[in-house]
Amino acid sequence: MSSLLSGIKIAVLGGDDRELILVSELVKMGATVVVAGYPKQKLCHGAFIGNSVEEACKDAEVVILPLPGTTVDGRIRAVYSEESLILTEKAISSIDKNALVIIGSARQYLKDWAEKYGFRLLEIVDIDEIAILNSIPTAEGAVQIAMEETSIAIHGSRSFVLGFGRVATTLVRLLKAMGSDVTVVSQNKGELARAYEMGCHRAGFSELREIINQADIVFNTVPALVLDKEILRYANPDVLVIDLAAQPGGTDFEAANAYGLKAVLAPGLPGKVAPVFAGRILAEVLPGLIINELSSIDENLYLPEREVL
Repeated sequence: MSSLLSGIKIAVLGGDDRELILVSELVKMGATVVVAGYPKQKLCHGAFIGNSVEEACKDAEVVILPLPGTTVDGRIRAVYSEESLILTEKAISSIDKNALVIIGSARQYLKDWAEKYGFRLLEIVDIDEIAILNSIPTAEGAVQIAMEETSIAIHGSRSFVLGFGRVATTLVRLLKAMGSDVTVVSQNKGELARAYEMGCHRAGFSELREIINQADIVFNTVPALVLDKEILRYANPDVLVIDLAAQPGGTDFEAANAYGLKAVLAPGLPGKVAPVFAGRILAEVLPGLIINELSSIDENLYLPEREVL
């Protein structure tokens, strides 16, 4: 058993099966891991149950929150908890003064608390070694939803992908490989050039209203309202919209419902369709990030090179 994290208290708050795999790895590395939001039978030997978020956070040197983050009112995603887990200022104020808080993407209130209490806030949603690998099960899960929710084949379908970041790039490759006719919608000229190189049609968001009626399936990856009612009113009535952006997504779901369009909000797909794969990503990457961050104040911590997957 590795002892790289020996003596370090880590609070893991909420999450799904991905975090269970991460907890097991942290315990193997010698950390004192206190978990909130899971029944005892789900946890590996050596992990401790915190009866509340406040109890788990007390004196923690590292706090790990789920990749999807929290809601605006502090609710933590916790699929195994019968009660709501809420991240409160009281809980945050009790962590170690030099603590590290890890989250996918932080709300403004958490950033404000970081400034107020002096802890280090690490947002990992844009770290390539996590985001690129997570794009694989996200793309596969998105295609799975498309296959389940439409009566047409992916082969020969007309797919629109909004945005062209890590997830969208992987998704486009998969759709192209399955024989879909893909249009990439982006405002970034470099992204549109890459889309052309990959054999896709290209369009800017200013053109979306004029062409959306051509789409059989629309995949949105943009975390902003890009599919508003003024766009959706021109959509193909049989279109399927799959929104992969962080909640609340980039689709006006109320308008979609009013127009009789099928729209699905599908965040957090890695934890739903491939939790073991996604959990291994966290287990491989996060311990190294933790040690790197903590070693900035403790020269006795040493991080050997770790190979991702």
